[in-house]
Amino acid sequence: MFEFRVRDSTFSKSEFRFVTYKNLKFQVWDLGGQTSIRPYWRCYYSNTDAIIYVVDSADRDRIGISKQELVSMLEEEELKNAILMVLANKQDIHGCLSLAEVHKALGLEAIRNRTFQIFKTSATKGDGLDEAMEWLAGSLQSQLNAC
Repeated sequence: MFEFRVRDSTFSKSEFRFVTYKNLKFQVWDLGGQTSIRPYWRCYYSNTDAIIYVVDSADRDRIGISKQELVSMLEEEELKNAILMVLANKQDIHGCLSLAEVHKALGLEAIRNRTFQIFKTSATKGDGLDEAMEWLAGSLQSQLNAC
């Protein structure tokens, strides 16, 4: 399991963290998904190497909104080279969307020219998080080596 350590918080609806995973340190902005906060997301796009997009797989009614926000974000020039990791969260809840359903609902098959992967997770149980972080660390290292 990876370690979260809160270091600083400069915006009332976001949290800055250093995440340590296998001796790699990630600087992570944890941005809320509320409608009132979304316009501020672009304030954090500069120098972004990866996007970790968390989807509530148990909320079938809002998956369309999640798709719209993801598509909008991926169209931003500052994020054109960012790796995308989608976490289909709450997979432990009965009746949630399957990984394939989340993949289709978000339109991930349309993504071109971007490294991306989707993982099924349960944040409360920790399921799938190590696999996802392993992939992200490897993808970022590959991107760095390609430069």
